[in-house]
Amino acid sequence: MESSVIMEESEVPLNFVDDDGSGRGMRKKLRHPVAVLFHIIFRAGAILSYLLCGLFSDSFITNFVVIVILLSMDFWTVKNITGRLLVGLRWWNYVDTDGKSQWVYECRKDKGTTTNSAAESRIFWLSLVVAEVIWIIFLFGALFTLKFKWFMVVVVGILMNGANLYGYIRCKLGAKNKITSVATNFLSAHLFKSMFSSMTKTDSSSQRATTSQ
Repeated sequence: MESSVIMEESEVPLNFVDDDGSGRGMRKKLRHPVAVLFHIIFRAGAILSYLLCGLFSDSFITNFVVIVILLSMDFWTVKNITGRLLVGLRWWNYVDTDGKSQWVYECRKDKGTTTNSAAESRIFWLSLVVAEVIWIIFLFGALFTLKFKWFMVVVVGILMNGANLYGYIRCKLGAKNKITSVATNFLSAHLFKSMFSSMTKTDSSSQRATTSQ
């Protein structure tokens, strides 16, 4: 069986780089340029290798290995490094003591200062979505041109990039759902309290009216 858990930084530390809190101007800049570079370079390298591999080698096995290595490096980098640094999200899977597969989705909770750069966030999400769209286009291209040996390569690209995209979407939406749940519970509690208070006042008024009669 599988289950998922949504956490925040207060529950499981994410060990982010310290923020200097320098204000809104810094949000427009790249605070982690090296992370942004590696977030893009492996993904772009895999796509370019798929498009241009025929110019460098006629060996399908060699091209396949090169593309899969680049995809694996991209998957590991995005999952373990750039997701935490650029957007404050993290996801992973582990098997608990009962043998159940647990999926954990974490979202950093902001505490007074915004530690994410708006530019880095846009680059992170845009590159994930664009890469997935490109691999899907490659999938249809392989099918229409009957290049079935490349079909497996494209499927690997879709699965690896799609796994990170799905995981981080779950982190993002999970945090919003948690906030919505807290707000709903808060409003429900206040509504119940006001209804209970009104009923108490009504009963008190009825008792006083009966006593006066």
